[in-house]
Amino acid sequence: MFADRAKIYVRSGKGGDGHVSFRREKYVASGGPDGGDGGNGGDVIFEIDEGMNTLTNFRHIRKYCAGDGENGGKRNCRGKSGEDIVIKVPAGTVLKEAESGKVILDMSGDNKRVVLLKGGKGGNGNQHYATSTMQAPKYAQPGQSAQELNIAMELKVIADVGLIGFPNVGKSTFLSKVSNARPEIANYHFTTLSPHLGVVDLNDANSFVMADIPGLIEGASEGAGLGHDFLRHIERTRLLLHIVDAASTEGRDPVEDIYTIQKELAGYNADLAKRPQILALNKTDMILKDDGSGEDKRDPVQRIRDEFEPKGYEVFPICALTGDGIRELLYHISDVLGTLPKEPVVFESEYQIDRKELDSKDPYTVIYDQANDQYVIEGPRIEKMLGYTNLDSEKGFLFFQDFLKDTGILDELEALGIKEGDTVRMYGHEFDYYK
Repeated sequence: MFADRAKIYVRSGKGGDGHVSFRREKYVASGGPDGGDGGNGGDVIFEIDEGMNTLTNFRHIRKYCAGDGENGGKRNCRGKSGEDIVIKVPAGTVLKEAESGKVILDMSGDNKRVVLLKGGKGGNGNQHYATSTMQAPKYAQPGQSAQELNIAMELKVIADVGLIGFPNVGKSTFLSKVSNARPEIANYHFTTLSPHLGVVDLNDANSFVMADIPGLIEGASEGAGLGHDFLRHIERTRLLLHIVDAASTEGRDPVEDIYTIQKELAGYNADLAKRPQILALNKTDMILKDDGSGEDKRDPVQRIRDEFEPKGYEVFPICALTGDGIRELLYHISDVLGTLPKEPVVFESEYQIDRKELDSKDPYTVIYDQANDQYVIEGPRIEKMLGYTNLDSEKGFLFFQDFLKDTGILDELEALGIKEGDTVRMYGHEFDYYK
């Protein structure tokens, strides 16, 4: 089964905590600090795998976590860094932030291997905080927390030309005739339920990649049928080849069909309707000018020309079954592609990954307790930091102050209106606030 969408959870590794310890050796009365640093957490890396063409694997495994860094140890032993996790995806996969739908990363073009989430940095051991006046620091630095993200993945096919049109107009037959693709072909609607790619090789012209996009229906831009699933695959194409049933074998008016498809393109993405487009009038071998009534019916090919050529559309009558008109059409497509930008369509990032925003592993709260007239700071990382820090020493207290400043907690206290002399409470500790 072709899968072009999936949702996954990813998390980088947490940094290991720095260690607090002192040399304890025979005949060494007062050894110095020898607490080792924590190891760095592993990164979350996305990488293109040219052998993949669907997102099926992500429907079975939805959680991807890098390894955490180990804590530091005695005798200056540094903790082992966590292992990176490499997530392989097919080319053309767009990563979006699941809640907002904003584009984080497009695995296309030069984005072959990208570090999406950095692992937390390991904390420094107490050996780093020894000075001439503070030779026995009893505090170390906790490792940075992990980053996490819920991601919605969409696979958008990468091709030069996208075949569009109503179901059963002959797109699959056309693709199989002109390329190395072998899509399923039958005379019923939605034979194609997934995009097929084919390479069109021309003897004395540039080759190009063509995609058979499943047939559109009226209301597709609003999600009718599988509309959104189909339409997303047209977004990367540089040129649209609109296959039309000129013979009205399904009983529809071909002119109305063309306008309907144009409306659906514009409804989904206004830029799609403006993309270069060629009209290929298929099934010309089945056009009947005489239906037995004795009246000569107007040639539908000429009717379509009269309607759309003045609007700038180029019209090519073809028969995908017999091959009539196809050679001329393909060489014209190659010529048109030569005039269009060759750079692939790559979606720009709309979502910036912010460590503070994603640092949900160790959240904190800063509130004003009106009943006790105190400002209260709480959170797992605050509690951990208090356990690592000797607040009785001047150096330890300054170290903790720097931590509050770096995390933005002092800014939040200022925003709440704290003044000098006000009381701040943290897990049984109370301090007077001074700048």
